[in-house]
Amino acid sequence: MKIAFYCPNKPLAHPHPSGDLIIAQGISRELNRAGHTCKEIAAFRSRWFWKTSRGWREALIALRAAYRAAHDFHPHIWLTYHSYYKSPDVLGPAISRLMGIPYVLFQPMYATKWRKDPETRIGFYLNRLAIKASHHAFTNNLNDLEALGRILPPRRITHLPPGIFPEDFQHDDEAGKAVRLHYGISPDTPLILTAARFRNDVKFESLVYLFKSLALLGRFRKDFVCLVAGDGPMEEALRRMADALLPGRVIFAGRIPRHELFRFYSAADLFVFPGIGESLGMVFLEAQACALPVVALKTGGIAQVVKQNRTGILVPEDGGEAMARTIDQLLRDPEHLKALAANGPRFIRNERNLRWNYLELARQLEKIRTIAL
Repeated sequence: MKIAFYCPNKPLAHPHPSGDLIIAQGISRELNRAGHTCKEIAAFRSRWFWKTSRGWREALIALRAAYRAAHDFHPHIWLTYHSYYKSPDVLGPAISRLMGIPYVLFQPMYATKWRKDPETRIGFYLNRLAIKASHHAFTNNLNDLEALGRILPPRRITHLPPGIFPEDFQHDDEAGKAVRLHYGISPDTPLILTAARFRNDVKFESLVYLFKSLALLGRFRKDFVCLVAGDGPMEEALRRMADALLPGRVIFAGRIPRHELFRFYSAADLFVFPGIGESLGMVFLEAQACALPVVALKTGGIAQVVKQNRTGILVPEDGGEAMARTIDQLLRDPEHLKALAANGPRFIRNERNLRWNYLELARQLEKIRTIAL
């Protein structure tokens, strides 16, 4: 089966890593591995395009180019990953209709609040048109199911749980020891790991929350180190905050390639990231796959990727007090930590395994194509 693939938010070759980009690349790779030909048909990034006349012109140019590419490719189905109010799919609905092939969405997002704001209203309606035009919508977030159900019948919506490829993230004791040695962290020093892009948004808010929480933790204990993996435009502000709140306790490791992150997960005792505004959070899955217990806020979709009291602890958002006390309690209870760590890889392998999820996606796409014939 030939699949025309499109990612309106971030094309597959986008230089800045993110959870969305990783998911899109994984879908493309696994569909090809399953024996299909999944080809990215357009690289047009539709994010906020309607705000300028230039954006509209680029959208029209992209529409013509994508139609020519699809016409030459002769796909059996069109699959778009992640259409939402900021980056609606304005190519797939038109081209799939012209070519007479099924139009399918993976992880569309829909919320009526965006039609009330003049800045987001056009994006909302363009995204709404895309969702309504779809033959089927797949979502990996339970929180999106109810919203999608407002404009699509249940038979046209399928939930596939979020996940990762377990073989990409496995605990490596020797690699973890090497990371500690590299940064001068002794084997018996409690090590808290966090990882994020330093953007001026909820990622930055989460790191600020974490540093404030760790400052509170400093009232209980003085023997911990926080290792921060990531970079971005807010790095200088974060370094100043770390120096003020946690002098000598925070090490900035810079951006770590994703394929090297298992070494850092293997070095730590806890993975802690508040996850403010996180719809899911790939880093939580990666940490658990490497047998690293998680501490995060009980917010958004994090409960879908962290099993409470089984692979980690989710705490209320109270300014950082609950997070600080939970970290302290876990570090004082090595048996509890060991139990949480042991459960993580099993949870990922058995319940959050993308290898199985994307095989099911491939089967469903074949079924949709057959029905449409």
